[in-house]
Amino acid sequence: MLRIPLAVLAMFTLAAGTSSAASYNFQTINNPRDLNFNQLLGINNEGVIAGYFGDSVVVPNNGYTWTKAGGFVAENFTGATQTQVTAINNVLTKGTYNTAGFYVDTANANHGFTQIGGTQSTVDNPATTATPPFNQLLGLNDSNTAVGFYTDAANDAHGYEYNVSTKTFTPIILPTSFGAVSTTASAINNGGWVAGFYTDGAGNVHGFLDESGTFVSLDAPKGNGTNTSFFGLNNKGEVVGSYVNASGTNGLVYDWMTKTWTTVNDPKQSFTPAFGVSGTTINGVNDLGDLVGFYSDGTHVNGLLASTPEPGSVGLLLLGSGLVLGARLRRRHRS
Repeated sequence: MLRIPLAVLAMFTLAAGTSSAASYNFQTINNPRDLNFNQLLGINNEGVIAGYFGDSVVVPNNGYTWTKAGGFVAENFTGATQTQVTAINNVLTKGTYNTAGFYVDTANANHGFTQIGGTQSTVDNPATTATPPFNQLLGLNDSNTAVGFYTDAANDAHGYEYNVSTKTFTPIILPTSFGAVSTTASAINNGGWVAGFYTDGAGNVHGFLDESGTFVSLDAPKGNGTNTSFFGLNNKGEVVGSYVNASGTNGLVYDWMTKTWTTVNDPKQSFTPAFGVSGTTINGVNDLGDLVGFYSDGTHVNGLLASTPEPGSVGLLLLGSGLVLGARLRRRHRS
């Protein structure tokens, strides 16, 4: 059975100590092959989304990409029993964007994979000692450097970077002061910054950000201090993820440049679990600030796109207001 790192999305409510929450246009996107369970996990600057449908128990995980113009396109690793497409970059190679993710084979082992220029490759960190082996790739930048994790025999996670060109692995080791016993790397941007989460000795989960070798541990101010996770990162220093409070799981956006937190929950969300998922999860963010993730409505798990208003539409709105004001002034002048 797949272990899925949850990423939570949230509406435009305000997190404590944050700046004003941004407004988003929310859209539910579900693959018609399974309207009960969808998760959107990555989005690039062209608006191409990576995700999957299927809860892995009733319906197997099936990967896909989605565009507004073309709809859903299946993407499953050849011979796999289940597939999740977790990341997509901005590099168009041989007519297709490069992606990364993980799949499950017939022996129930988890393997990372990349699809570069339409060619699929298995990515397994040789340090994996779990039985069966367990690897997942969760992030991919435009240099085709991926990040993910493997588990050891004690079921603890170890984050790493993977260079697709050289096929080399680099471990991500957090400072000893963090007290991390398990580390997951989930996102990487073009500057080589890495975001993820770790578990300490007391079982508390904290987000982390690696800014070119400088590690910072971060907890959402409205969380309970025991469960903050980062899942996505863009080139502007915006990190997305989730936190848990007394109500349940909430999505977040953290702006590293301004040090502000914003809660973003889908308006249709429910904290009542569906298929083990509750609240909202934000899993990906592009350089335009568009978000993808998923939410529970109490019965289904739905894919979610939260797009920012287009600058052009805002400009037209302001222009229209100016024209109306000008017309009123002209009418007053005539009278």
